[in-house]
Amino acid sequence: MLRIEHLTKKYGEKCAVNDLSLHIMPGEIYGFIGHNGAGKTTTLKSCVGILNFDEGEIYVGGISMRENPLECKKKIAYIPDNPDLYDYMSGVKYLNFIADIFKIPADVRRQKIDEYASAFEIKDDLADSIQSYSHGMKQKLAIISALIHSPELVILDEPFVGLDPKSAFTLKGIMREICNSGGAIFFSTHVLEVAEKLCDKIAIIKDGSLIRSGTMDEVKGDASLESVFLELEG
Repeated sequence: MLRIEHLTKKYGEKCAVNDLSLHIMPGEIYGFIGHNGAGKTTTLKSCVGILNFDEGEIYVGGISMRENPLECKKKIAYIPDNPDLYDYMSGVKYLNFIADIFKIPADVRRQKIDEYASAFEIKDDLADSIQSYSHGMKQKLAIISALIHSPELVILDEPFVGLDPKSAFTLKGIMREICNSGGAIFFSTHVLEVAEKLCDKIAIIKDGSLIRSGTMDEVKGDASLESVFLELEG
């Protein structure tokens, strides 16, 4: 579903991501962890076509992000850690705007909006201006907008930040449903307990370089993910 081959991204003399290779298969929830500045967000933004990269290649469903970014983006949903929304719009207008971009039929978008807005308990707030939303409500709206076109690959950067416990539980259930339907999830998080319980596979990055990856059992063995992470980071 997502293949990262020898990805390298530099900012001037600083190498933010160094020769990174990962393969996320259909049906997998793949966690991506590392300290602040390790290169997680740079990797995710490269995977969704926001950032150009210096070396390597990224494939989404076998399609090259470098050569055919538009076709790749049709298959992807991206949820950043701090979503920028159009505050002057109402919630429902924003969702319809995103649905228009992906050419979602009216009946399908109504069903999707109703389903996800009810699940995240913001259905009664959709007529309000986004400007009036709390950070958590904006995060929920960004999640709904990302899911409205039924993406094959969902890439999330710290998706649980700002969500209340019930909404976080709802999101975890949706992530698993996407994978059960043949999709894939690639997400970064600092919440290691969530990663340990939720992920099928995990990758740890340090100073732009991959230091360990594999199934959860392969990465952590009999220890906790937190203890392994702290040991490797140390």
